[in-house]
Amino acid sequence: MTTALDAVPRIRRGVKCTFDQIREAHVVLFPEGVLVLNETAASVVALCDGARSVGDIAVVLADEYDGVEPSDVAELVRRLVERRVVDVDG
Repeated sequence: MTTALDAVPRIRRGVKCTFDQIREAHVVLFPEGVLVLNETAASVVALCDGARSVGDIAVVLADEYDGVEPSDVAELVRRLVERRVVDVDG
C-alpha cells in the first residue's frame, strides 16, 4: 500500500539529513541507522517539511527531474515512514 497523495510528510524528531563527504552522498541519520540516498530521494526528503503534500512534492520534483511519477514519490514516502524517517499527517 502506498501513501496517499494528500498526505503531508515531515521529518521525524531526531532525524538529520546531511551530505556525507566520505560517501559523497546524501544521507539520513536516525536512531536506527543511516540511509544513503540518491539525488532524487534526497530531494524528496528535503521537501518533507510538514507543509507540502506528497502530491505537491511530486509536482515540485517533476519541474526538476524527468519522469517523476506521483505514485513513485508516494511509494518512497511510504518506505521512509516504515524506516521511521518521516511521519505523515492525513
